[in-house]
Amino acid sequence: MKKLLIFGWAIFVALSFKPAHAQFSLDGQLLQRAEFRNGFNRPILESEVSAKFIAHRARLQASYKMENISFYMSIQDIRTWGNTPQIKATDNFLSVHEAWLETKIAENWQIKLGRQELNYDNFRFLGNLDWALQARAHDFALVKHEKNDMKLHFGGGYNQSEQRLAGVFYDINNNYKAAQMIRYENKLGQFNFSLLFWNDGRQFAVRNTAGTIISEGINYRQTIGLPTIRYQTGNTTLSGFYYHQLGVDNFGRNVNAFDLSAQITQQLNIDQEAGKKLRMVAGFEILTGTPNNINTENSSFSPLYGTNHLFNGYMDLFYVGGAHENNVGLQDYYLKARYDFNPKFFIQADFHQFLAHADVFSQNGLFKLDKNLGTELDFSFGYIFNSAISLQGGYSQLFYSDTFASLQNRGDLKDTQNWAYLMLIFRPNMKNRFVGILL
Repeated sequence: MKKLLIFGWAIFVALSFKPAHAQFSLDGQLLQRAEFRNGFNRPILESEVSAKFIAHRARLQASYKMENISFYMSIQDIRTWGNTPQIKATDNFLSVHEAWLETKIAENWQIKLGRQELNYDNFRFLGNLDWALQARAHDFALVKHEKNDMKLHFGGGYNQSEQRLAGVFYDINNNYKAAQMIRYENKLGQFNFSLLFWNDGRQFAVRNTAGTIISEGINYRQTIGLPTIRYQTGNTTLSGFYYHQLGVDNFGRNVNAFDLSAQITQQLNIDQEAGKKLRMVAGFEILTGTPNNINTENSSFSPLYGTNHLFNGYMDLFYVGGAHENNVGLQDYYLKARYDFNPKFFIQADFHQFLAHADVFSQNGLFKLDKNLGTELDFSFGYIFNSAISLQGGYSQLFYSDTFASLQNRGDLKDTQNWAYLMLIFRPNMKNRFVGILL
């Protein structure tokens, strides 16, 4: 509640002291999603009961613009229906998603400071995680140089868990202590490309038997990539990306890993006047892994800050929320098709064949297993009611292999692993009317 009052006070101040030529706007969004989980993100066991719930994201967004300066702030409430008693006045579900200031520093140069989304390319490595209700933002300083089709962005972040009087140890898990980024993109005719360098520093500590820190430092892992490689000719698009990781991981192991993808997209305009079209995609993605009988080196690629729900099946069994991280890697061969009946209504079907990249051994380490992990089918639909409200839903099912079950090492899995959802989306001023759908 205190954060909401501060946000309201900031709006009042902006409106009260608005100089000439300034613009103030207030916007928002509401996502309400009902889910049935019977193997989503983590295979469900025979002894477990399927999960069912409704959750929402309510976000209030305010922007204030004047000459050469932009201020933006977004607060959000993330909750599951019923997790707050009806008579409770306050809770801890309200948070700041973004709060940044952007200003022009020279011709074609800007600087953006504060909590902000880093949303680039196909969102594989840097994305705002829009599918997850809480989403993702970074505390970052970003410099932008943009002219025509050329964009050069660079910056960094340095994180601390609190304002201390002494010491710099960072004790928030699964977050970088320091990071630096350089990204360049350009367009040459029908060819689009981008380049990325990301340096990721994670805190580590060595403790004695009493738990006291005796030494500490930062392990750095570098990701170098071509996040966008795209060429379009007529209704055919050839695209792909490549990332390579080097450096040292959280456990002090040397890293040497890559992520490679290529796909072809074909669009058939069935009735342009009515908006009927069919899009078909065939492609693959290979993320390197480490054999599960080796723990002294790391050949497993990690798509650290991507919107990973968009890739490798919508059941989020790979690279989402820690699933399949530092594991045997993945080969994902997929076919997708989306049919638009008109600009307001589409249906989509995706097929994924999953295989391990590295060798997989049995739990006792004596036998090498088949690399096949299984098949996933995803069905999705979306319908736009009006300029503000959309409806989206989907159903997914995994047909897993014995190798996949062995890698889980959790016990007897249910024969049927599936997931379904239905989501109402209120986004009156956003171009993207759907969430977490990629073709």
